[in-house]
Amino acid sequence: MKGANESFPMDVQKDEDILKSSLKDPALFGILVDRYEGAFLKTAFGVVRDRAEAEDIVQETFTKMYVHGARFTPQPGATFKSWAYRILMNTAFTHYQKVKKTGAKTEYLDEVSYDEEGKGPAVDGRDLALMNDAKVMVSEVIAGMPEHLARLLKLYYLDDKSYKDIAEEENISMSTLKMRLFRAKRLFKKLADE
Repeated sequence: MKGANESFPMDVQKDEDILKSSLKDPALFGILVDRYEGAFLKTAFGVVRDRAEAEDIVQETFTKMYVHGARFTPQPGATFKSWAYRILMNTAFTHYQKVKKTGAKTEYLDEVSYDEEGKGPAVDGRDLALMNDAKVMVSEVIAGMPEHLARLLKLYYLDDKSYKDIAEEENISMSTLKMRLFRAKRLFKKLADE
């Protein structure tokens, strides 16, 4: 009698089944890496705009996926892919926070590479779908947050405004802003992990 892995080739098995099998046979995790690495790199590069940093983010993402693989349970309306991208975006978000705190000279989020004629973004339909998935996930998490905390996250991370500008715009002190951003980041991470 054939084993479960022999009856269906790995290239047609569901991602969640491969993840479960890889917990017993770690070599199988390479199948998930092969399936997602290219798309993950494009998505991470779209956030950090630096190839080496994107590679680090992707490597850390795969490590987290494997380490926490036993906790993955399929949810109604959520797929393995959405779980994997949530880990990727959380990892990229955390990386972005660290770089922003250190003041590194790295461009984030705003730059878009254009096609050779300069007429439009140089992305294919898959890239747009992946970016849209990530935006939807981030938007869903932010939508579940109290409005004042969600607004601060948008201003700081998506609009790339400085502490000073946000404090003036919101008419709050710098210490109040830092405390609220800390709470907002902690809540974002909690909601994204659920």
